[in-house]
Parts: sequence; C-alpha cells; structure tokens
Amino acid sequence: MIDQPYVYRRRELTEPDWRRFPGWADVSTEEWESAQWQRAHCVKNARQLRQVTGGGLSEAFFTDLEQDQRAQATMSMLVPPQMLNTMAPDVAPDPRDLSGAFIEAFYADPVRRYMIPVLSDRRADWPSHPHAQRDSLHEAEMWAVEGLTHRYPTKVLAEVLPTCPQYCGHCTRMDLVGNPTPAAGKHKFELARADRLGAMIAYLRRTPGVRDVVVSGGDVANLPWPRLEEFVAALLDIESIRDIRLASKALMGLPQHWLSDEVRAGMSRLAERAADRGVSLAIHTHVNAAQSVTPLVARAARAMLDTGIRDVRNQGVLLRGVNDSAAALLDLCFALLDEAKIMPYYFYMCDMIPGSEHWRLTLGEGQDLQHQIMGYLPGFATPRVVCDVPYVGKRWVHQVARYDTERGISSWTKNYRTAVEADDELAIGREYAYYDPIYMLPAQGQAWWRSHAGKAALAGQAGPERAGISA
Repeated sequence: MIDQPYVYRRRELTEPDWRRFPGWADVSTEEWESAQWQRAHCVKNARQLRQVTGGGLSEAFFTDLEQDQRAQATMSMLVPPQMLNTMAPDVAPDPRDLSGAFIEAFYADPVRRYMIPVLSDRRADWPSHPHAQRDSLHEAEMWAVEGLTHRYPTKVLAEVLPTCPQYCGHCTRMDLVGNPTPAAGKHKFELARADRLGAMIAYLRRTPGVRDVVVSGGDVANLPWPRLEEFVAALLDIESIRDIRLASKALMGLPQHWLSDEVRAGMSRLAERAADRGVSLAIHTHVNAAQSVTPLVARAARAMLDTGIRDVRNQGVLLRGVNDSAAALLDLCFALLDEAKIMPYYFYMCDMIPGSEHWRLTLGEGQDLQHQIMGYLPGFATPRVVCDVPYVGKRWVHQVARYDTERGISSWTKNYRTAVEADDELAIGREYAYYDPIYMLPAQGQAWWRSHAGKAALAGQAGPERAGISA
C-alpha cells in the first residue's frame, strides 16, 4: 500500500452520551430528540453552563469566559444542548478532577473554540485587525430594500430575521444578528417583519435579472414555519427565480427542528412546488468540525433530501484551532458526504470582523489547504476554499491578483459592479484588499503595521475607493 499524507477510513457516526453531563443525567431520548426541549434548555450564560457541567469546569475557566463576554465577545452566548454535547465528546465532567481530562479537553475542543470563546483564546497584541469592521462585507450598504442585499448581478441575500438558534463567535453578521453585548451593539431592522418580507418580494417581482435567492438571516430555523413557507412560496411564484437556498446552521446545531413533523411536511410541499416549476430548492448548513456530524444530523439531512429538495450543502469557515489542517477538513468532508449525504461546498476564509484575529488564517494557509485536500474527494464534492473580499465577493483563494506576504495584503479584482458602484466606471478595473492576521506576518511586516495602524483604521472606514493602503 502506498503511504499517503491522508488515509481514508470510514468512521461510523456516534451520538455522544448527553447523560455524561450531570445536568442532563435524567434527560430521556424522547426529550433529547424534541426541538422544544432543545430550545428551552439552550445554554445562555456561565451560570447555566455550571449547572449542566455540575462543577466539572474550574473557576479559572468561568473567569476566562466571563472576562471575554464583558470585554471582547461580539455575539451573546447561545448554545443548544445538541452542540454542547459534541464538545469533549469522549470525556465526562468530574468535579473531583478540576485540573484534569475534561477541562483540558473542553479548552482544546474545536467546537468550544468558536461557540464558547474565552478571553485567553484571543490575541492580546492584535485582537482585531485595523481594517476589521462590524459589517465587514458591507452588506447593509447594498440593501435594495431593508434586509435584501443585492450584491451580485443575478443573486440576492434575503436576511429574513436577525436571530439564530445558536450564536457562533465568528459570525460575519455580528452587526445585525443576536442580542447586544458589552463590546457590540446591534443594528435593528426598522420595518415590521411582514412589511420587510413584502418589500423583498415586491423588489424581486420588478427585478427579473435576479434568478437566485439565498434565504438567511439569522437562521431560517428561527422563523415560524408558516411564515417561512409563505415567503418561499411567494418566491416560487416569481417567474425569474430559478434557485432558492435556505441557510440554516440549525441543521447541525438543532437537527431536531428539521426532523419535526411540521417542517418535514412543509418542506415536502415546497419541494413539490419547486419541482413543478423547475426551480432548484436546497438547504445550506454550516458545519466546521467532523465531531459535529452525529446520527441526528444525518437523519435531519436525509429527511430533508427525502422531501424532494435538490441538495443539502455545507459552507464551513476556516478557523484556527478548529479545522486548520488538511486532515481535519478531509475528516469533516467525508463525514458529511458518506454518512449524512451533505455536499461539501465552500470553506470560507474567516471574515474580518472585530475580535476575530485569533481565528483567521492567512491567505497563504488557505491556498495551501486547498492544495492539500485536492485528489482525495470526488471532484464534485471537493470544497472550494474562498475568500469573501469586501466590495468584491467570493473568490477562490488562488484568484488573487497580487499578494504581499510580508505585509499580508492581498489584492483582488472583479468582473461586475455591486449595488454601491452602479455609476462607478472604475469599479471593475480597481483592486480591492483583504488582509492576513498581523501576528502571522514576519517581523518587518508586523513593524510596518504598528506604524500604519491608525491610517489603516481610517482607510477602512472610507469606502471602496479607499479599500487598500499604499506604502
């Protein structure tokens, strides 16, 4: 047998035993598989995490957590039991061993790292890049109507609500989604939901150049099913719409929702209607670690495929300490593809929001990961590593025009105008910048940024024509 850098071994999915947590020792399988029970028992603060772990985490951990929530966290804490149960899945909390196996495993756990960040995770020297922005992709600037981002020529993003069943620390929509934190206030929609969704439908009816709608938020699993079905049905009535994608991390974080009778029946109705019209209806989820793919997740994905929708696809995010190796990415992709029938689709470079430097990889690391995973998966299931460049959009990591590795500045071009550049004749010829985390740069590059940090922050607030910094 040839020695290969990665060896494929099919791994059977397992549902970790939630009863290992003292707070859930008496929870029945029926309760665990109830979406209502899961929502009612989400962990929202340190006190509730203490109750679940039964003293199995040290005071030092809770101090670390609470300091982060007061000083750095851009997302409030909200973790469904389903997700918490996949953290340190092989170890039970033990209050008699407060420096031992569970605490060590919990600190190191990849799902914990992005769902329950602590202050010691973050960079003390560069917690945020000077170019970091709350709405780092400038989506709100491109709203055609409130909540409807018309960024690409033929595609729109419909942010139908500003909440999720779970809040990820690295959320790119931290400016809009979730509750305010001490470090981050939140933008609020001004229109009532019915008026906002109605305005979106009206815009799409009068804009036949749009064929593709991503229905997101937030997470569509938090929109009451009758409202979501009504909105998607209205999209299906628009002749120009050919693709509809429902975005829900809850397919992984709260699979119980997608397994409920109401949702399964409703998705069957929508899938039948989409098939009659020749429209592709799909679900996009967000899984970053192989251990998150459990039998319940696989059941939910297959239940959705059984309704007749076209596909269930995964859009992960590259995060340091979570999935920053080829083995971690390939383990995840094979778990998704082989065991859950979820198509690996994208891995994004982490967006440049405040407080994200410790998660972000360099462009060079993203390019290297794309190279390393090639050839193992079927071509149709080999995910693209992409950089979502401000004012540009998604670009494969090898499409960079220029890359200054010393200063960590990559330059990108595009072939269309966004909504804010309708009258900008230079938009297509301009180069736009994306930035590596500064602490990963060589010494001379870090020194350059220390001397240019103030100028960088001002340039980052000035719009697309000021998106880069000259030497």
